[in-house]
Amino acid sequence: MHKYHSKTQLKQKTLLIVVNVDWIFISHRLAIGEAAVKAGYHVIVAAKDSGESAKVIEKGMEFRDIPFSRSGTHLVQELKLLWQLYKLYREIQPDLIHQITMKPLIYGSIVARLLRIKTVNAISGLGYNFTNDRKTIVQRFMVWMLRYGFAKKENHLIFQNKDDFKELKELKVIPKSASIHFIKGVGVVLESYRFGKTSKDSMIKIVMPSRMLWDKGVKEFVEAARLLKEKYLSKVQFDLYGKIDKENKMGVLKSYLEAQEIDNYLKWHGHQNEMLAKYKTADIVVLPSYREGIPRTLIEACAAGLPIVTTTAIGCRDCVEEGKNGYKVPVKSASALTEAIEKLILSPEDRIRMGAYSRKKAEREFNQKDVVKRHLEIYKQLLE
Repeated sequence: MHKYHSKTQLKQKTLLIVVNVDWIFISHRLAIGEAAVKAGYHVIVAAKDSGESAKVIEKGMEFRDIPFSRSGTHLVQELKLLWQLYKLYREIQPDLIHQITMKPLIYGSIVARLLRIKTVNAISGLGYNFTNDRKTIVQRFMVWMLRYGFAKKENHLIFQNKDDFKELKELKVIPKSASIHFIKGVGVVLESYRFGKTSKDSMIKIVMPSRMLWDKGVKEFVEAARLLKEKYLSKVQFDLYGKIDKENKMGVLKSYLEAQEIDNYLKWHGHQNEMLAKYKTADIVVLPSYREGIPRTLIEACAAGLPIVTTTAIGCRDCVEEGKNGYKVPVKSASALTEAIEKLILSPEDRIRMGAYSRKKAEREFNQKDVVKRHLEIYKQLLE
């Protein structure tokens, strides 16, 4: 049974937002959906219902459950998914579709082209199949489908970084007819984040807030903590915050995380509904990821006024200005990560200086109000 919030008004424009799972929409795009409702759109969100759909409905949006499998490649199941999207798009006949995450973007673009529906496609990182220079059959098939789906008029593409744009352009995925926009991530509500550390605890707290995926750099973070253990046990606390993602091919096992814990030094805390309190008592944020769009973790770290250690990977490097608000190290280098973290452990002055610069960077580049405004302008431009 479908879940409805309200009936569509006759002259009301219908915006269909398609994303692979409800919690990703809530975490990354809820503010855009809320703003669209306030602007007079009838907003329908189509995603896999993991139990969070009520949070979408209570914000004035309609919800449709679509059983996306984020990492599945079973041909029959994928064809069924494509057919379900076709039936949904044909039934709703929205004025505009905003597609987010890889599967909705690929399959939805094919269907939208067939049905001649205007589209906004958000490329928020190219994901697993484009990491580590993978050249697989799956990647080639994805590229072919993207070429077909994007080859239509009235298609706007939103990129979080210029590297993803460049890569898709070199793969001849982006047609000349597409309108291109660059928006750095999803932004944050700056007023919710206070500058500086509020705790007087002398223990230096180093946090990695992320889903527990190997390609987020979990292994490197653990190795760096262990390399620093002899010097800093009882002086430094390493904390991993994030959920286990069983649907992702790169998911880290719970048994691994629990086996790495060291009393009063290294701990995995699992999923956190509210990270703001953790940022308030943190001293350093670390994300040794292999590839991102623009990571929300680092946007939040900037807003919280914290120094950052991350990698030179696509997406990550856009959040850190070397030596100004943190350090960037090579991907998969636990030794370089260890060295950069230790620099910040040893220099409270640098932590304060870099944290202040992070906050200024957030105010300049990551204000959620600006992100939401840009999206509404794109919707209006496309509809007009």
